[in-house]
Amino acid sequence: MLSLVKSYALYGLNGIPVEVEVDVNPNSDDDTLSIVGLPDAAVKESKDRVRSAIRNSGAKVPKGAITINLAPADVKKEGASLDLAIACAIIKNADKTCVRDLGDL
Repeated sequence: MLSLVKSYALYGLNGIPVEVEVDVNPNSDDDTLSIVGLPDAAVKESKDRVRSAIRNSGAKVPKGAITINLAPADVKKEGASLDLAIACAIIKNADKTCVRDLGDL
């Protein structure tokens, strides 16, 4: 199941729209989390920050392989500014009851 959250990334002084797409494959035996879409090292490190934040919020990190796509792919994403959008997309994918609370992100 695919979930989508819209966000922005800084590109110089401009905000660039970024779509955070999360797909969870519950049939996978591994619990990997991969980020694609030209992320820099800080964005790749968000895997650990996001997993910890979700766990500490009381929500459940879904079981299975999680793939996060940051679109558009041709714009480099830097820093931790997308952590909240990534966490919301994962929670939105895992817990359909909170979709109402998240609104139309």
